[in-house]
Amino acid sequence: MPTNLAIDDLLLQEAQRVGGKKSKKEVVNEALTEYIQRRRQAEIIELFGTVEYDEGYDYKTARSRSRVK
Repeated sequence: MPTNLAIDDLLLQEAQRVGGKKSKKEVVNEALTEYIQRRRQAEIIELFGTVEYDEGYDYKTARSRSRVK
């Protein structure tokens, strides 16, 4: 999908140099991928401390019941 964007040339050149990318397209695609990953990680971090668990749960017992012999 062709798109025209007004991107700061100095930023793009620096990102291209730092990332070792050959094309502007590679830089933009990698930047978008990293942006998405960071946002998803932030969503996961927000969940810390919000999940309740059963302190009496014994995972070893649960595993032994599910084994097929």
